Amino acid sequence: MIRTEPPRVAVLVGTSTGWGRRIIRGIASYANKHGPWHLWVSGGDIEAPLRLPPHWAGEGIIARVARQADIRLLDAAGAAAVNVSSIDLKAASYPRIANDLDASGRLAAEYLWNRGFRHFGYAGTPRLRYVRRHFRGFRDALAALGCACTDFPTTTAGRGWHDGQLALVERLRALPKPAAILTWATPQGRAVLDACHWAGLIVPEQVAVLSGDDDRLMCEICSPPLSGIAVGAEQIGHQAATLLDRLMRGGRPPESPAFVAPVAVVTRRSTDTLAMDNPRLVEAVAYIRNHAAQSIRVEDVAGKVGVSRRQLERLFRETLGRTPGAEIQRLRLERAGELLAQSDLPVAEVAAISGFGTAEYLATLFKQATGLTPLRYRSTVRGR
Repeated sequence: MIRTEPPRVAVLVGTSTGWGRRIIRGIASYANKHGPWHLWVSGGDIEAPLRLPPHWAGEGIIARVARQADIRLLDAAGAAAVNVSSIDLKAASYPRIANDLDASGRLAAEYLWNRGFRHFGYAGTPRLRYVRRHFRGFRDALAALGCACTDFPTTTAGRGWHDGQLALVERLRALPKPAAILTWATPQGRAVLDACHWAGLIVPEQVAVLSGDDDRLMCEICSPPLSGIAVGAEQIGHQAATLLDRLMRGGRPPESPAFVAPVAVVTRRSTDTLAMDNPRLVEAVAYIRNHAAQSIRVEDVAGKVGVSRRQLERLFRETLGRTPGAEIQRLRLERAGELLAQSDLPVAEVAAISGFGTAEYLATLFKQATGLTPLRYRSTVRGR
């Protein structure tokens, strides 16, 4: 199909959250490269019902479809449409690209486990099916590691907020310490931090808190600043725009939804601790975290904490289930991934900063760990 004018595309994704704004950024990135498109962005509260301008008659819609009324709106518009919501709705037949909630739960479990936590909780809104899916991903990943997870609801607004916070205080007090809590999103994370303050619990030493998303502004103004999972929102927006472009040209919709894995955990003060009983292990892990990008060896770590290499290897295997050498490499890969996702540094500089020395060595180990080359990983997580 040959176009004579730029397509008119409505973006019905609220701008009240970092997730929504990043979705729109991914859409705009595609439109700027492959357009032009005439974009109309609804803005406002992400939870508000969808709306279109009066008498709007465009060719495409990208929307967060959250209720049956939203489906009726898209049906009435008669345009090609792509859904970017994680919410499962009956009779919702529009193609969907959304967060991989299971992968997000697994990432959180691995991250908190690697920091030495063995007691866990989840704070969300259990009546919502997509929140329960996030919780199950976290719970099942912890079960595979031999740990259980307590699920408790949070009330973040409305008439029941005070009573909900009091109940949250009691549940947090009842958890064995130190404990780590994953929350559905930033509002629940903020509620848990407030409840810890009411309960006199120290964050992160007694209770570490990780948000299931990373709304940067809202996370940074928490006390203490809240760690969060950076979901692939730009990638979702870019993929949704790519699919919509194909649909507007007469292409066939995919038969099943696509789910985008999270990018990484953004560590702030609320999880910046090591929950380990052995002081030598704590010292060793802290030393590795601070020096992994340098040319350190396992012998350097053992000498720093005053034990033999054999003793250090045994301590790591018994407590963390991996060797000191594996921890050094894991942290170097983690740092390389952060630099690739958050900067435009050449791969050679990323390799040098993260401790790999050469771009070739980084590329080999990075592909073994992720299945992607460094440049492919960068383009994937940025949705480009």
